[in-house]
Amino acid sequence: MAVREEAELYGPVKAYYEKLGYEVKGEVLHCDLVAIRPDGGETLIVELKKTFTLALLLQGLQRMRIADGVVLAVERNRSKRGAVNQRFGELAELCRMLGMGLLTVTFYKTKAPVLEMLCELGDAPMRGRRPSREKRLLQEFRERSGDYNVGGSGRASGRIMMTAYREKALRLAWGLKAGGPLSPARLRDLTGVARAGELLRSNYYGWFAKIERGVYRLLPAGEAALEQHAVVIAAWREQAAALVQPEPEARRPAETTKRKKTRP
Repeated sequence: MAVREEAELYGPVKAYYEKLGYEVKGEVLHCDLVAIRPDGGETLIVELKKTFTLALLLQGLQRMRIADGVVLAVERNRSKRGAVNQRFGELAELCRMLGMGLLTVTFYKTKAPVLEMLCELGDAPMRGRRPSREKRLLQEFRERSGDYNVGGSGRASGRIMMTAYREKALRLAWGLKAGGPLSPARLRDLTGVARAGELLRSNYYGWFAKIERGVYRLLPAGEAALEQHAVVIAAWREQAAALVQPEPEARRPAETTKRKKTRP
């Protein structure tokens, strides 16, 4: 059951904090709800919104200048199918990183609202930097020979993304086109792709065909891929040419001329 205005959240959230022993008042100096321990030990500011928005998040950050304890309270509408409504786990993690709490309120037609504290104040972020993911990111970055994708386009745009894996497959296709049917070992030596055999066997893009044991050839789809990604192939050639430095010319020893002795 969707609420029509934010004020409908106030009653359930007030009851929630009163049950925890807080004294609660609404609309105190533009704060939707302020909860204070009777002994003066803790002050909480709770901002109420029908949905989780950037405006709510920024409002919460502003409230942190007033009090250390800030909680964002939003409705969790079971009938909604919006992206934000389905990503409360990520929103809770965001609040953890910012040092705020996240409270959801689910309304029902036949029973009392259910409140769930998804993120307690003081909770440490659960998803810190993961070395394994960073390692994978750096590996993908370093294994790409250049920048062939337009940032922000993404796969949804229909553009083909040039990944490190696709580059390796293209190198194998390039080697097969240049050298004819070859074995994985020969292709590995020719192209520098260490896992050539694995890529040929998986044949993810359908570019290769096994013609006999340990020998592969290039299919028309692979030739078309080489034409489609001619810019990448040209970049490889330029990089290879740059690595080949011309040998400096050997300097000739200076010729010594002997003076003829003249008779006195």
